[in-house]
Amino acid sequence: MMQWTAAGAVLCAAGYLFLTVQPPGILRSLAKTAAVALLALGGGLAGAPLLLVLALGLCALGDLFLSRNGESAFMAGVGAFAAGHLAYAALFLTRPDSDPVRVMQMPAAAVAAVLLVLGLIMIRVLAPRAGALKAPVLAYIPIILGMGAAALTLPFGTWVFAAACAFMLSDMILAAETFVLSEEHPLRRITPYAVWVLYWGAQAGFLAAFS
Repeated sequence: MMQWTAAGAVLCAAGYLFLTVQPPGILRSLAKTAAVALLALGGGLAGAPLLLVLALGLCALGDLFLSRNGESAFMAGVGAFAAGHLAYAALFLTRPDSDPVRVMQMPAAAVAAVLLVLGLIMIRVLAPRAGALKAPVLAYIPIILGMGAAALTLPFGTWVFAAACAFMLSDMILAAETFVLSEEHPLRRITPYAVWVLYWGAQAGFLAAFS
């Protein structure tokens, strides 16, 4: 059964890649949401950890909200994704091979320092540009970086940290697209595709790592 849900998720993810720059609509929302919801369903049917299924489900809910226009939909999406990041962090920290001491040792300590610097840069760049969304946007930054730090407690050489990096990078690109880049900026031609490939790849990577 998981093979069928995985195949459906891949088809929906590929379909959304062609719809990502299209105006909001039912087909676009369905493709985006199903691409991750089917991963959650497959994980649940395969007996994957409950926190993984919860995280994937929350991200699918966030996709549904962010596929719509409007500030309220954006805020709901940010909330769902924040909860998804926290669920992933809890998943990493509760694994039998998780060891918080690793974060204080090389090479994880160097990566943690980079994450801290990235967080400070994001705050510096986004704070004056987020307008009325400043508070939730700035609150979201330590949550996503905390998920990355939690992944550092696991042994290197797994898919987990690579997936966490892809997830964080997709969030950073989306933040730049939303609050930094002008409507005419040439990078906007590729940022929607980069966000989707990195984000969906991260969710598939997490499922592969824990299933």
